[in-house]
Amino acid sequence: MKNKRISIFGYGTTTKPLSKHIENAVFYDDKCTEPYGGENGSFVRPSHEFQAQHSDLEITSPGIPPSNPLIQKAKNLISEYDFFANVMNLKIWISGTNGKTTTTQMMQHLLQDKGSIAGGNIGTPLADLDQSAPIWILETSSFTMHYTNIAKPNIYALLPLSPDHLSWHGDMQAYIADKLKPLKFMKSSDTAIIPDAYKETPTEAKLITYKDEQDLAKLFGIEIEQVKFKGAFLLDALLAMAVDKLLFDRVSYEQINSFELDPHRQEELRDTKNRLWVNDTKATNLDATIAALKRYKESYIHLILGGDDKGVDLSELFEYLQSCKLTLYTIGSNKEKLVSLAGQYNIEFIKCLNLEDAVKRISINLKDDEVALLSPAAASLDEFSSYAQRGNIFKEAIQKL
Repeated sequence: MKNKRISIFGYGTTTKPLSKHIENAVFYDDKCTEPYGGENGSFVRPSHEFQAQHSDLEITSPGIPPSNPLIQKAKNLISEYDFFANVMNLKIWISGTNGKTTTTQMMQHLLQDKGSIAGGNIGTPLADLDQSAPIWILETSSFTMHYTNIAKPNIYALLPLSPDHLSWHGDMQAYIADKLKPLKFMKSSDTAIIPDAYKETPTEAKLITYKDEQDLAKLFGIEIEQVKFKGAFLLDALLAMAVDKLLFDRVSYEQINSFELDPHRQEELRDTKNRLWVNDTKATNLDATIAALKRYKESYIHLILGGDDKGVDLSELFEYLQSCKLTLYTIGSNKEKLVSLAGQYNIEFIKCLNLEDAVKRISINLKDDEVALLSPAAASLDEFSSYAQRGNIFKEAIQKL
């Protein structure tokens, strides 16, 4: 890389630390209007100033879509994963539509005694990770894999896939292709643990495929009844335990059960009347919402749904809702779409002004043995600064009842 003219697309959390590794790094950023000096002697310039003929290598922030002019102009484009492909340690990549953050955290919890560190799409960017660490556990997005053409994992753990980021990728087939892309580069010494639906994917890697939680547990000799996590978290825990078993031939129920979940994902709360409310604001797609519904299916559910669904077809979700005992409370920018679907699928619904209104309406109807569930199946940026803010407002509204 020495003496190469390196251009970096996007000046953000993921890319800024690259300036520590690249002398006189030049960043091109869509938000920049006038050139200025960046961190570690770097330079930040407006995107329109990028000229491919003056660049030997381009590294992109993973969130920049393929349609962006910078990507279109680039001639030597790589990902940050490619840039650090020669770091000589064991690399575990974790991906999937839902649960990859929790799985990554759980795996780090299990492997930290072996010197592992976690980063990637969550927490620490690759450029800030300790290169002397024996194991890198990386939450890996489909965006990153789209731009990765050199780097590969030694172990690839893939959770199930469902529609997500389709406007970025173009369609579901392209999204799945990017999620399976690492298999192209993996060698016979590598292992991939993936859903059974993708068992025909060409690869030199050793493939271990699973149908569901029970199948995965059986494959690795894990006794499900000894794992405390339920619902969507069970698969996350089992996948983390599977990698621990694969690498170090151990199964520690005590260690996995000591893991504490982050807030905002199936976070259970009680109001002053001891009624159950569930903050699942992190469920930003239909598959995550279906997973939450499955967990509470034995109860009558008051479901808060809505937000920015990014144009995803929600018919699969509404087909599942038909099998549930519930009332739907619609919020967000897609509430009219939800109301129309509720009518089409004969789902009982209440159209709400906003999240606080939904909480008040649910409180009027919620019985002691029922569940109030915020699981929006949509992003939050139509009305909130983040999914976390949406969850916090939900919890504050419950406290005010």
